[in-house]
Amino acid sequence: MLTVLKKEVGGWREARRESARASVLAAAWELVREDGLAALSLRELARRAGITTPTVYAYFESKNAIFDAMFAEAARAFVELKAGLPVTDDPARDLLTEAEAFVRFCVEDVPRYQLLFQRSVPGFTPSPESYELAVSALANTRELLARNGVHDPKYLDIWTAITTGLVDQQVSNEPGGDRWTRLVEDVTQMFLARYAKA
Repeated sequence: MLTVLKKEVGGWREARRESARASVLAAAWELVREDGLAALSLRELARRAGITTPTVYAYFESKNAIFDAMFAEAARAFVELKAGLPVTDDPARDLLTEAEAFVRFCVEDVPRYQLLFQRSVPGFTPSPESYELAVSALANTRELLARNGVHDPKYLDIWTAITTGLVDQQVSNEPGGDRWTRLVEDVTQMFLARYAKA
């Protein structure tokens, strides 16, 4: 009976801790979406989360640990997005669908894009566990390119440069617009015309 009670109390504490961590992360996302990644201040984060600054350290040992948890959340969302995309008998259409979904995912949440795909936080490197999530999403793209007859790793580099380039241009020069995002179909066709092997 005592063992069961200890497990219940331990489970309750762990659930409470995870809930508190989730609240801190939600406040962190709110803060960076308003003011950018550089604005993540532990004092302001604590205020928004309704806790004291020392309490933040009870859940995260550093600001970089918060960024790492945010990176993992963002990478998980990206993996889930890609897993939910349709797979059809038309690999070119599937590549276009993935590219459109990627661009939309990025421009809809610029701080999330910057954290995942740019090195915009000085001194921050995601943990191997968090980074592995992002790598798994890239493996999905590699497989999709292979379905289109694109196998050389340097062409994967070209593809990611093209798609992130469209995002960079859009968020830098016309936030909220579509001057560059509307080019996804054109660049996908150009890329496949140049690199796909029948």
